[in-house]
Amino acid sequence: MAIDTSIAVGRRPRVALTLGDPAGIGPELAAKLVSDPENLKKADIFIVADIDEVQAGSIVAGGLKVPISEVAGVSGVQIMDERTNVRKPVIPRAQISKEAGERSMHQLRRALNMVLEGDIDAIVFAPLNKSSLKLAGMNEEDELRWFAKHLNYEGTTSEINIIDGLWTARVTSHVGVEQVATMVTKETVKNAIVLLDRLLWESGIESPRLAVCALNPHNGENGSFGRQEIEYIIPGIEAARGTGYINVEGSYPSDTIFLRRAYYDGIVTMYHDQGQIAMKLLGFDGGVTVQGGLPVVIATPAHGTAFDIVGKGIANVGSIQKAFDIAVSMVARRLSSNGAQSERTKSTMVASVPPPPTKTSCC
Repeated sequence: MAIDTSIAVGRRPRVALTLGDPAGIGPELAAKLVSDPENLKKADIFIVADIDEVQAGSIVAGGLKVPISEVAGVSGVQIMDERTNVRKPVIPRAQISKEAGERSMHQLRRALNMVLEGDIDAIVFAPLNKSSLKLAGMNEEDELRWFAKHLNYEGTTSEINIIDGLWTARVTSHVGVEQVATMVTKETVKNAIVLLDRLLWESGIESPRLAVCALNPHNGENGSFGRQEIEYIIPGIEAARGTGYINVEGSYPSDTIFLRRAYYDGIVTMYHDQGQIAMKLLGFDGGVTVQGGLPVVIATPAHGTAFDIVGKGIANVGSIQKAFDIAVSMVARRLSSNGAQSERTKSTMVASVPPPPTKTSCC
């Protein structure tokens, strides 16, 4: 359910847009996004880049006009030009490089500083290249941890993946498989459920319907194939239910739960590939990633930098458009609710989610 941003406590969401990896399709996507006049009606947009970078993206996008305004509003976007005499390094197109990674991180830092100064409500960034980021010094396991470190945030976070209205969160993320079982606890399971419920509520769903995956084959077969379900996952689910307003069921075998995805708004998985393989089979184009749990809404397309089509002007704006729309809706909900999420009770719940699949996999 989309939220009308015009009712958001007297003002519209303020969104910082970064170009992502400058060697990829990010500048083209940004130009296409802000050239759509409908997007200028949804939020005040601040492009965190220099004017020449924005113009280069608009040229690749077919000469689309990027409406620029000195004051944020429906008349145009604001370009956060640094206006310095320092020459930017030449960044080769469609290549991994330290220079591209440094430029990506520089623009993201500027956007995060705008968050810390209270100037914006959300960040939408075009695709990044992890190899370039590593060359530039990003040593954290992923961008989410890097964002949290810069914001000095130590609360629960999870990368949220979204495709065709289905959201997934993870109890563990970018860690080795041998570490997963040790990191699945009652508390980590509960935290992932609570976080996913809150983010879905912020996106506009009043009573999200959630399911939780098992860790072991066949849901552990009553402890025959592992006891994580009995000792940690189900207790974590029950603890989340104990809040009185979270509509969650499980645990369910991970090899069948996605077959019943139409019955759920969100699914909590135990580790990275458990959810990502299913989500990418459902659709690679149009996916969105939300950096869940941070004090600011941060969203990005789920696809990569697409070096193979850089400069051709054919990059599909669909995923970054969805990322922008989700970010705007979440900010609008935060602004209009004024903390009402914390007051939700069991009375807000709709009919509980359907029973688990009656048939698991055969092997």
